[in-house]
Amino acid sequence: MTQITPREIPATALQHLLEAGYSPAMAKIFAARGITDTRQLETTFTHLLPFDNLKNAKEMARLLADAIAAGKKLLVIADYDCDGATACAVAVRGLRAFGATVDFIVPNRFEYGYGLTPEIVQLAAQRKPDILVTVDNGIASVEGVAEANRLGMQVFVTDHHLPGDTLPAAACIVNPNQPGCTFASKHLAGVGVMFYVLLALRAELRNRGQMTDEQGRKLLELLDLVALGTVADVVRLDQNNRILVQQGLQRIRSGRACAGINALLQVSKGGKQASRVADARKKLPGKVTSLDLGFTVGPRLNAAGRLDDMSLGINNLLTNDDAVSMQISSQLDSLNRERRSIETDMQDSALATLESVDPHDGFSLVLFDETWHQGVIGILASRLKDKFHRPVIAFAQSSAGELKGSGRSISGLHLRDALDLVSKRHPALIKKFGGHAMAAGLSIAEADFTLFVDAFEQVAGELLSPNDLLARIETDGPLDSSAMTLDAARLLDEQVWGQGFPAPQFDDDFEVVSQRVVGEKHLKLRLATEEGNEIDAILFGQNEPLPEYIHAVYSLSINEYNGKQTLQLIVKHWE
Repeated sequence: MTQITPREIPATALQHLLEAGYSPAMAKIFAARGITDTRQLETTFTHLLPFDNLKNAKEMARLLADAIAAGKKLLVIADYDCDGATACAVAVRGLRAFGATVDFIVPNRFEYGYGLTPEIVQLAAQRKPDILVTVDNGIASVEGVAEANRLGMQVFVTDHHLPGDTLPAAACIVNPNQPGCTFASKHLAGVGVMFYVLLALRAELRNRGQMTDEQGRKLLELLDLVALGTVADVVRLDQNNRILVQQGLQRIRSGRACAGINALLQVSKGGKQASRVADARKKLPGKVTSLDLGFTVGPRLNAAGRLDDMSLGINNLLTNDDAVSMQISSQLDSLNRERRSIETDMQDSALATLESVDPHDGFSLVLFDETWHQGVIGILASRLKDKFHRPVIAFAQSSAGELKGSGRSISGLHLRDALDLVSKRHPALIKKFGGHAMAAGLSIAEADFTLFVDAFEQVAGELLSPNDLLARIETDGPLDSSAMTLDAARLLDEQVWGQGFPAPQFDDDFEVVSQRVVGEKHLKLRLATEEGNEIDAILFGQNEPLPEYIHAVYSLSINEYNGKQTLQLIVKHWE
């Protein structure tokens, strides 16, 4: 059962926004998202939090400046998801712009697993670097950092994941979630942390008289990458992150994105003649939204790390050659289609397995199939979490006798903390784990799968209540039909929406005036409001006819056809 719940709208905040000149609809939307002051909606660079309170940012900047002056070789150790790829590209582009000698490697997830492992350190040592710089990983790499130290390489850790009980013995660590860090935004993505390190480095080089104005402006060219990684990693979009995303979107919309992002946008639009690079930039709309980054660009970049090698994606973000970026982006698009096919097969397999089990009997779902692809289990866990509204961990075989798991959680259960509790109760059960409140990864022995299922279910049952398992759809309530306009849809598209600052959706009663199946599996609708106004709508993923009257949860969207824009509702749920 799904419960439709209107978001609470604090009266004082609503009144303040109305007095500031916002329309009733926009004032309600912002007030429901915790906005109490119009200054919280500012997205100019001047409102970005300074790096001063980001623990060790100044120290790492000093160390990097010394390394650049000494001509030392830096090697970036990347992660294989979109956040890690963009963080790597930001590090390489930024450090090179500031005069550093720098290259990168990214672990192949199928050979080396996640993070700065001793094996990755030994691989890195073949390049003979002086310094290893981790991006979007490293905070849990105690053994890897120890191995680097043994081999005579310094390690600079930049990460945003939650630390364990022991920090690695790195030369310097920048992570807003490490003990003693007073930085106000704890939600920076890995790419955001690296960008902040570069902000501190720019200031350090300026103080040393080693930074020209032209070099300093190079940092602004990285904001499209920062925006992409921040949105794709589904970190909370607090004001600081919204500033980073908005500034990056402005670069993309004005045609100043890097070649790789432009090409990924182009192939995501289904451009068959994508090789005609001269036309590609002209075709890119100045209307790219944060949702485009999260649902079209991010998955294509992630596909490289899921099925192949993320160095393909990183090289796409590093090249300045439009033709090369279009070629790589086409490869990434093909990988993403393959990923979707694998995901569909795995989901069908999982649902078939669950036919003999009632998932609602327990507080969690833990599944394993020897045919599943370890690069796609995270997406599978996310899909099943959405369907059954309980924490899900999906496992695939990673090596002989070992399983790799990826989990997704719901509000009420902090997944990393839950795994930590399982680990403390059963010290030898989980070989390694890490992650966030809503997503985490782990590895266990295949022989221990049943034990883990029971242990995780016990912890989930202690941390969750039956009420937590009730699926809820939060909406912004009914929308007056007079506010259902193309201009309103455009205004909403201009905002930055995402995790913790969700895109608006509304719920109302409608009469279904007409309906027809399009694309074999979607319903094209004509809906009438209670006032009698008719409007186009679409319901994706359903081809069974709707009844004459429905209560629908929907969002406003812009339908573009033959160069003409019209308003269209996207129906998300109906009763």
